[in-house]
Amino acid sequence: MHTLRSVFVLAVMWLHPFALAQAVTTANGHTVAVNGIELHYETHGEGEPLLLLHGFGGSVKSWEKFIPAFAKKHQVIAVDLRGHGRSNNPSREFTHRQAARDVMALLDILKVRKIKAMGISTGGMTLIHMATTEPARIDAMVLIGATIYFPEQAREIMRRRAPDRLKPEDFERMRRHHLRGDDQIRALIEQFHRFKDSYDDMNFTGPYLSTITARTLIIHGDRDEFFPVIIPVEMYRSIPRSSLWIVPNGGHVPINDPDVPFVQVAERFLADGFNKE
Repeated sequence: MHTLRSVFVLAVMWLHPFALAQAVTTANGHTVAVNGIELHYETHGEGEPLLLLHGFGGSVKSWEKFIPAFAKKHQVIAVDLRGHGRSNNPSREFTHRQAARDVMALLDILKVRKIKAMGISTGGMTLIHMATTEPARIDAMVLIGATIYFPEQAREIMRRRAPDRLKPEDFERMRRHHLRGDDQIRALIEQFHRFKDSYDDMNFTGPYLSTITARTLIIHGDRDEFFPVIIPVEMYRSIPRSSLWIVPNGGHVPINDPDVPFVQVAERFLADGFNKE
């Protein structure tokens, strides 16, 4: 049964850390080899597993101010997607389909069969691939600022965003997230720029979305500069057991407004899916 609402929210994804052969890179950090890359993730807290995935150009640091609240009830795994943060990407190629394979390979290593998860933008798109490839694997998910295809307005932004247009302040901002040098930053911007010509990676139809079995909360800003609000409405109409929260005056990822009750809303959704009983 769908529920349609308007709220301010944020998105996050998490899971269990398990004992395995791994290289510790930070106090809570681990690196594993999957699909030809070194994939970095952090673990925090104890309790029910919850997976966190960031947006394109971000990293686990995108969620650092929210992790303490969620770690009170959950055992959190926050992942640096391939080529982001401390994870590498020798191929210098990025697709959301491959990112989903990487995360599922990590879950296999951690012996996690079913999870609750949240993802922002690219993180949410990665989750959509996971939820359609292995529907039984995701119990509940929150998609924030995600899309099922790239509309023209997003492609126009992608055309303008290119490595040769990076400014010093762009490098300074991205160095906080990406620790493998400026070449890593240039590679990410080039990958983002190439999304302008991508039509296969994000190309979900209504019937395909209808195969998703996870309880799904879709959060979207009504002023999203990349993906117009009609897209989350399409998702809401196609995904069974979904709820739609439109954030008034919200941009692409309306998550940093101090008035947004993200933690409370997310915890309630993950616990009962807004059941009133």
